[in-house]
Amino acid sequence: MGRKRCVGADCSKMAAGCCGVKKQKLSGSPGSGGTGHCGSELGIGSSATVAAAANVSRANGLGDPGVTGTNALSPAPAGYNTSGLSPNLSPGPGSGSGGRKMVVSAEMCCFCFDVLYCHLYGYQPPRTPRFTNDPYPLFVTWKIGRDKRLRGCIGTFSAMNLHSGLREYTLTSALKDSRFPPMTRDELPRLFCSVSLLTNFEDVGDYLDWEVGVHGIRIEFFNEKGSKRTATYLPEVAKEQGWDHIQTIDSLLRKGGYKAPITNDFRKTIKLTRYRSEKMTMGYAEYIAHRQHHHYQNGIGHPLPPYNHYS
Repeated sequence: MGRKRCVGADCSKMAAGCCGVKKQKLSGSPGSGGTGHCGSELGIGSSATVAAAANVSRANGLGDPGVTGTNALSPAPAGYNTSGLSPNLSPGPGSGSGGRKMVVSAEMCCFCFDVLYCHLYGYQPPRTPRFTNDPYPLFVTWKIGRDKRLRGCIGTFSAMNLHSGLREYTLTSALKDSRFPPMTRDELPRLFCSVSLLTNFEDVGDYLDWEVGVHGIRIEFFNEKGSKRTATYLPEVAKEQGWDHIQTIDSLLRKGGYKAPITNDFRKTIKLTRYRSEKMTMGYAEYIAHRQHHHYQNGIGHPLPPYNHYS
């Protein structure tokens, strides 16, 4: 299908809450309504907490500075499995593209843990990390416990320099996701942190022109009242939920607040942008092991995290 690459702010205006969700009962047949309005009970792409990139203001159900209406930008369903990721620090589905060297790294997850650790324990913020400071749209996701329940997830489609972007969204996702209370010190040992960097944005002319498990998708549509709405799922969501193209689109429409019957003709009116992501996940145990290595290697004498190893 004909497509063009998104340019600049055209595909990166929004910031949003990411989620995890209980399975939705979705029918793949045209006109199926799916479940009702997405809420906190719908994990992954349900009620999304949206943060305006400039001021990080949020509201359940969204609110984007560049769009009329609300945005439901939560790339993942609550409780979805992160198999293949932590605890082995392997990249998530859809990571990298075309053999290109990945940008995301375990050190980015460590840095997010550093930022949260220092905030919760009252240390000075970590110094500047060594990994690249190139700008990317990004999401920081926190999960907790053996079943990796969603604990917070917020990100932005605006390209941000990674050093400041990860600092900001580490704390925003951990402390200001309105679906959850702020994180506490007691929760640290049970946390898992995921960093997702979004790449390869493309506008496509056909709402089916994307691949499950490879592409994340963001849709724009007009609801029953004529207001523009936006919703997104990260690349791993549809595959982990076992959804096909139609089920994923219908879930996104419901997540974005569309309440009318969904017909095939309506699906054809959707503006769809597909993208890829690089994802890395790290558990607290791996984080401590990684930091202890640097701690003893560099002879640092203060409590973990030994953030002074940053240059």
